[in-house]
Amino acid sequence: MKTYALPFAIAALVAAPAAAQETEAQEPETAAAAARDHGDHDVQEGAIVVTGIRRKREDVLSGTSVMTGATLAENLRPTIGETLASLPGVSATSFGPNASRPVLRGFQGERVRVLTDGIGSLDVSNTSADHAVAINPLTADRIEVLRGPAALLFGSSAIGGVVNVIDARIPRRIPDEAVHAQGIATYGSAADERSVNGLLDVPLGGGFVAHFDGNHGRTDDLRIGGYLLSPELRRQALASPDSEVRALAALRGHLPNTAARTSDLAAGIAWINGDSSVGASVNRYASLYGVPIRFSLDPAAEAEAPRIDVRQTRADVRAEIGAGNGFIDSVRLRGAYSDYRHDELEEDGAVGTTFFNQGYEGRLELVQGTSHGFGGAFGAQYFQRSLDVVGDEKFLPPNRTWQLGLFALESFVSGPLRAEAGLRYERQSVRADADADLGNPALERAFDSVSGSIGGSYSFGTAFRIGLNLSHTERAPAAEELFANGPHAGTQSFEIGDPNLRGERSWGAEITLHAHGEGYEIGASLFQSWFRNYIYERATGEVMDDLPVFRISQANARYAGIEFEASATAAHVGGFAINLDAVGDYIRATIHGSGPVPRIPPLRLLGGIEAQSDS
Repeated sequence: MKTYALPFAIAALVAAPAAAQETEAQEPETAAAAARDHGDHDVQEGAIVVTGIRRKREDVLSGTSVMTGATLAENLRPTIGETLASLPGVSATSFGPNASRPVLRGFQGERVRVLTDGIGSLDVSNTSADHAVAINPLTADRIEVLRGPAALLFGSSAIGGVVNVIDARIPRRIPDEAVHAQGIATYGSAADERSVNGLLDVPLGGGFVAHFDGNHGRTDDLRIGGYLLSPELRRQALASPDSEVRALAALRGHLPNTAARTSDLAAGIAWINGDSSVGASVNRYASLYGVPIRFSLDPAAEAEAPRIDVRQTRADVRAEIGAGNGFIDSVRLRGAYSDYRHDELEEDGAVGTTFFNQGYEGRLELVQGTSHGFGGAFGAQYFQRSLDVVGDEKFLPPNRTWQLGLFALESFVSGPLRAEAGLRYERQSVRADADADLGNPALERAFDSVSGSIGGSYSFGTAFRIGLNLSHTERAPAAEELFANGPHAGTQSFEIGDPNLRGERSWGAEITLHAHGEGYEIGASLFQSWFRNYIYERATGEVMDDLPVFRISQANARYAGIEFEASATAAHVGGFAINLDAVGDYIRATIHGSGPVPRIPPLRLLGGIEAQSDS
């Protein structure tokens, strides 16, 4: 799908936009504003990583990707997963153009954390691949994909890494203009995707800034390149004595029931004084999208065309206090509350199943000052979730999750040497209520997890750098893995959890290479992970409620892969630089005694050519 982005910005009541007052930890403006400046602006902003500890990208040891400015504007899609899918090591789940979650190095669901400014999305996108992430990419200033030691700052479930979407809903800057307005509009051809986003920042005096933003998007059914059914299924359909089944073989051109509409409104306010700021925001997210029609070649089976109606109200707070030039440089406090609900609608509009989710998350970070090359951060994180599923396709009892984490990340830079170490302790308690409908008794499990990583890199001159990362990660099972016991039509499976699951453990190693020079840049990573008690869905061959049965099981497993990206300037023509780009990744994952891990992305090779100038 080709997406066209049209960014625009207005600095009201002044002849030209003036420089904003920014603290040292200031993130860039939104994609719309940043897209005004091509060339050096993108290079400079993309060279800084702000997730965890603000630092140069070259000081981050593991594979890290940053989308900001014009690059982000060019890659915007309706979902986070599709927006990031062109990055090395990043692919996406897909239930049509509107339900897509990032897949990092083959890991998804509970092994990848999707964050808004360091706090989780607080939705139920981890529960099923057909559940959308309640984060709209149009609101992003920048998006960072982070792996390695720094990922431990955000949870033991970040085995694959973290995706951090950073927005400006709690302002970090005081505009010099009386009103600062900007926006972006996009169009995508594959599903007639249309979207528009606008924001206002208004200085109120005394260091206070008010923020307002809103966006709306729509998509039609996704266009496809041919027939709906595969050649083998078309042959089976054509051989059927039932005329309605034979008619399925002729379906082509569009993927039915994949249209959507999404809207998002937010308001925020902040007080900013030099290196310190305090603020809050609230937003309302709503989306109604279809899940591709589930056809059957059995004449007695009814085709299903479910739609999902999502509503989330979320409140965020943030405080950043500059502490001077001592051991502690700054103190950061982030918190969020979310009231989430989605209804799974039948074809006639009746509500079949409803997911209710209330979530709280807070984190306190103490960022150390840099002294003699040493720096870092340490802190604590608290997470609480209450999930209740009600309706015909209920597959989970009401359950509650509590999680407390303590973490530290320390770094050292000395000339060509960079080193980093991370450590995290996590206590998680999961409780399920007794549920007569599912036949589940009241259950409670508690887990203690300790994860750590260490790594280093060495630069040879200014053009070449090699690094090595080692990690040990422990992850407690999620409520869905422990307590599931029912039909899940979204994934066409009857899921049965295991309340006796043990904690998942893994060891990992990664080698990184980076080279750059006049007109070229190359980066590559070679990685492998060994799992003990790996948690996965195992097909049993049984059928319940006309659905195949999948049991949550554990076994040893191994992941191995490679990813690379390269860019080179091939020529200069009439003031334009002709750039060639390439991205590739490959992952092989196997479960001991069972074969390949399910749903692993295939080999990918992507290439592009671009004409770029300062204008």
